[in-house]
Amino acid sequence: MTQTMNHVALLGDSILDNRAYVTPEPDVAEQLRARLGKNWRVSLVAVDGDVTGDVERRQIGRIPADATHLIVSVGGNDALGHASVLSESAGTVADAIELLAGAQASFAASYTRMIDAVMKRNLPTAVCTIYDANYPEPQHRLVVAALALFNDVITRAAFQRGLPVVDLRLICTDPADYANPIEPSAAGGEKITAVIAELVRQVPSGRSSIWC
Repeated sequence: MTQTMNHVALLGDSILDNRAYVTPEPDVAEQLRARLGKNWRVSLVAVDGDVTGDVERRQIGRIPADATHLIVSVGGNDALGHASVLSESAGTVADAIELLAGAQASFAASYTRMIDAVMKRNLPTAVCTIYDANYPEPQHRLVVAALALFNDVITRAAFQRGLPVVDLRLICTDPADYANPIEPSAAGGEKITAVIAELVRQVPSGRSSIWC
């Protein structure tokens, strides 16, 4: 009897498509292949620079027909697209929060459409949070606080749908985990793929959990 090969498809942005930032060291897809071994395939569908809408419009259609597991890591570029909010003037704290709430609402609409479209493939799926990045202070504090609004969208969407969450904030915690302020290094990739490999081997489905 021929054994069915497990096949992980990676969707999203440069967290998973980080080759340009780590060459000649291995990228995330290559690291995951090495960790999972010969009975697994890994397909890189993620594209550096893509946002949630790109996953919905372009990447879902490129998921291999024999994929058995999906990993989605997207949202950082959406957050970068709203970064100008941090430099806008606001008369009160309430005004500032309103600006941030508008950015969060826009992201929520896009992210929930995307994840619902991904789930139509009826495959075990896990999502990743946006990590805290590696900016110097005091910028780092502002970035972490602002990203919390975007990560709230991701975790709510996952828990409402029973999806596991790979919390990159708890995985990439050292400056060496970053190739630059916003891209994972080979060291960071090793940490990320260690968690993903453990997760997919357990074939998560219909149960929310945090992985880190």
